[in-house]
Amino acid sequence: MSISSFFRRWFGRVEAKPERREQPRTRAREGTVVLVIDDSKTILALMRKMLTENYFLVLEALDAETGIEIARERKPDLIFLDIVLPGMNGFAALRILRRDPNTRNIPVIMISGNAEAAEQFYAQRIGADDFMKKPFSRPELFARIERLFDGDDVMRRRSMRPAVERNPSPE
Repeated sequence: MSISSFFRRWFGRVEAKPERREQPRTRAREGTVVLVIDDSKTILALMRKMLTENYFLVLEALDAETGIEIARERKPDLIFLDIVLPGMNGFAALRILRRDPNTRNIPVIMISGNAEAAEQFYAQRIGADDFMKKPFSRPELFARIERLFDGDDVMRRRSMRPAVERNPSPE
């Protein structure tokens, strides 16, 4: 008896996972605007390349103050916000974005090279929609983005999603 027939006999047929590239992917509308706020020119270049290859329009800021100004003027669909920045840090910038009626509903993914649980918890407590640790991969970047799509393939803050009735009562 071969190993594969042994496994089929005892565990049933094992389905191979489809290759990642063959799996359906939720895509943003062409021209979706993403603001990346990070003081690392390497991270900015990397994210610009990955996002523009997937038809996102990318805005960039090297510091929080400039990023807030761009967010208020351009109202991007999504913001990636580094925590450690020169001058104002990402947490303070997030607080400002959440208090401003023009930017409060923009989804924000915090990014940091430090993956401390306390940092992630704090980011979520003050209104971040997700947290991504540096270094990150292309699949992780797009998985984080895809989590923010609602049922209509529109990017929304997690707390702003329309309520869906999970257990409808029979009539």
